[in-house]
Amino acid sequence: MAGSILLSSIAGAAEPITPFASIAALEAVKADAPLVSARALESVQSICKRISDKLASVAYQECASLNLQLSGHHSVDDIPLIVKEYPPLGKRVPQARILLVGGTHGDELAAISIVFKWMHTLEKHHSGLFHWRINPLMNPDGALRQKHRRTNANGVDLNRNFATPGSETDAALEYWRVKTRQNARRYPGPFPLSEPETNWLFEEIRDFNPDVVIAVHAPYSLVDYDAPDRKNAPRQIGHLYKNLMGTYPGSLGNYAGVHLGVPVVTLELPHAGIMPTQRQISRLWTDLVRWLVLNT
Repeated sequence: MAGSILLSSIAGAAEPITPFASIAALEAVKADAPLVSARALESVQSICKRISDKLASVAYQECASLNLQLSGHHSVDDIPLIVKEYPPLGKRVPQARILLVGGTHGDELAAISIVFKWMHTLEKHHSGLFHWRINPLMNPDGALRQKHRRTNANGVDLNRNFATPGSETDAALEYWRVKTRQNARRYPGPFPLSEPETNWLFEEIRDFNPDVVIAVHAPYSLVDYDAPDRKNAPRQIGHLYKNLMGTYPGSLGNYAGVHLGVPVVTLELPHAGIMPTQRQISRLWTDLVRWLVLNT
C-alpha cells in the first residue's frame, strides 16, 4: 500500500453489516472483548465497514481486528467516536500517558490511515512503556461522507473550536472574520466547544490527563510543537522536519499546549490523500517513540 491513493472506489453509503451467523460465533467474538456488548460490537463493526469502504488503505479486517471501543460520545450525525487503549501492563509503571488523535479534519485521509498502521504496530509491540489512548477518526462526519470535507456536519473546523485565551471575547470568531475573511473551511463554530467531537476531546484530556498529545494532520509536511517551553520541540520525526507554525484561537495546540501546558506534537504529513511509504510510516513511528522516551 506504499504511496497508494487513500480514497476507495466504493465511496458511497456503507452496506449493511451481515449479522452474526450463530450465537456461538457471537459468543466467540464476545470472549475476545468481554467488556464490549454485542450491540457495541455491531456498532464498531459498522464503523469499520464504513471506514474500509472509504479508505482503500484500511481493510475492514484491519479495523475490526483491533477491538476498538465506543467512547460513549457521538458526532453531530450520531456516529460513535471510537477509541483504543493500550494500558499499563502488569506491575510496570508507564513512563507517560500519550493521547493520539487522527482525522480531526475529514479531508486529511492519510492522517486517519496512518494511525491504524501504528495501532497494529502497538498490537505487536506494546510493552507498557507508555499508556496509550488512541482515536483514529475524530471527525467521522467529515471523512465518511461521499464527498469528504475538512469540517464536521455543522460546518465547523474542529481545530478552531476549543476554549482558549480570549474565548470570552469571541477571539476565534474575530480571527475567522478578519484573518481568514470568513473562510468556510476554518469556521470556528458559534462558541467554544459547541461541537460534540471537541467536547469528547476536551473530556478525554481532562479524564485521561495525558503527558503528551499527538495530533496527525496533512498536508504541510512538517512537525509542529505547542507547549509553554518549545525547547524540547522535535527537530525531525521521520521525513518531517520542525517548522513551528504558531497557535490560532480555538486550536488544540493553543488549548492543550499553551493554556493547559500539555505538549502537543502535530505531525503534518506531506499529502492528505496519498499514504507515506511503509518505510516512512515505520520511521515516523520509531522517531516519535524515541522522542517520547527522551522527553517525557
